[in-house]
Amino acid sequence: MSKYLETAALLAATCLISAPALAGDFGLGRPALPEEIAAWNLDVRPDGTGLPAGSGDVATGEAIFAERCASCHGDFAEGVGNWPKLAGGEGTLADPDPVKTVGSYWPYLSTTWDYINRSMPFGDAQSLEADEVYAITAYILYSNYLVDDDFVLSNETFGDVQMPNADGFIIDDRAETEYPKFTGEPCMQDCKDEVEITMRARVLDVTPQTEEDAATAEPVEEAAEAVVQEVAEAAPAPDPELVAQGEKVFRKCKACHQVGEKAKNRVGPHLNGIVGRAAGSVEGFRYSTPLLERAEQGLVWTPEELTAFLASPKKYLKGTKMSFNGLRKDADLEAINAYLSTFTE
Repeated sequence: MSKYLETAALLAATCLISAPALAGDFGLGRPALPEEIAAWNLDVRPDGTGLPAGSGDVATGEAIFAERCASCHGDFAEGVGNWPKLAGGEGTLADPDPVKTVGSYWPYLSTTWDYINRSMPFGDAQSLEADEVYAITAYILYSNYLVDDDFVLSNETFGDVQMPNADGFIIDDRAETEYPKFTGEPCMQDCKDEVEITMRARVLDVTPQTEEDAATAEPVEEAAEAVVQEVAEAAPAPDPELVAQGEKVFRKCKACHQVGEKAKNRVGPHLNGIVGRAAGSVEGFRYSTPLLERAEQGLVWTPEELTAFLASPKKYLKGTKMSFNGLRKDADLEAINAYLSTFTE
């Protein structure tokens, strides 16, 4: 008998001999202390049961999030690389590739609070104070347009937050509705009477352009150039105070965009000359297909178009690569336009 089999046999015999004693008292260990139980008893229920006393506001949460969370989840909870997005995804759950975030998918706010409290930040779990968890959660809610910028989340206001997908979960009935479909004999041949192609992939920037396409594009390009010239001639000198306010607002954009003398493309294109510029025209930047389609239609970033886009990028242009949720205040939109207008090509 091999050494491993001998060891296995010995263990089996030991277990059989000692089995009757399992119900007895081995005299090992001690009862857990209340503080030890409390250290493990961290769960928070959907109704808020288990929450510690505390509070945190959106502004405080933004600062903590930037320091402790943004390296993985982005400054605006938009996600970095393969790290999860925490904001956005509204209206995508029925799409073939839904974006599941705190705002679009999670049914209970307690899930957010509990997960942050237990597991975050990555590599330094349970290092956050209760007030910090409340503040971070408040900022994530704000990033999903679920609360205003002056909102304060606490154990007392916790139940006031209604998650958009609270009614989106149903009882799992797959055992009755789906499993029977996959338990029969699989079809191995002649399973379908006819096979047909129902859709085709299309990428605008690699499709050869015919002479007819070029002839159609020329009037659109000429119209766009006319709008660019009109905007440039009509633009008044911006108010210095408004420009200064816009510079502060631009802090929300700096993670992805640059302006100024040495501005380069980053996650987003540089924004020098953006006001009055034809859409999709920055060299070296790979734009999304929806934006290229709008560019072909003659979109120009006039102040009005920029305002509409920056107020809600995803609503303005479905499928945009821009992960920022938008600016809510009219004053911020006016200020950012003024600030960006001061940077030329």
